Amino acid sequence: MARIQVELPSSFIFSCTIPVRITDLNYGGHVGNDTILSIIHEVRVQFLRSFGYTEKNIGGVGMIMGDVAIVFKNELFYGDQVLAHVAVAEVSRATFDLVYKLEKESNGKMLDVAHARTGMVCFDYEKRKPVAIPAEVLQKWK
Repeated sequence: MARIQVELPSSFIFSCTIPVRITDLNYGGHVGNDTILSIIHEVRVQFLRSFGYTEKNIGGVGMIMGDVAIVFKNELFYGDQVLAHVAVAEVSRATFDLVYKLEKESNGKMLDVAHARTGMVCFDYEKRKPVAIPAEVLQKWK
């Protein structure tokens, strides 16, 4: 079976820390795959907020997720602190990827928890169609 791969960039433009809550655990006693996607969503919102944006307004346009890929590397448990990094990649006229590296500290060293990529589409919610990425957004993310 071919495995999904998420290529990480050499640098990231944003980082934040997300604590693992008791409600993030599944029946296996660790963070479930659905919660990793929720953590990525929280990281994306914090990333956008750091530039003064929201998912419904990045330079005057909205955005939607076109696709997502997640590669799981290590488990997360209650009390872990997720250090999340974000980079912008694969920019085209109306789309861009956000690449995420999630990691945690364990026994004095950093362990990768997950690598992920979300394919984002700039979107006009009134016209219900994709639109170009505003130039101001691209300038801020350089």
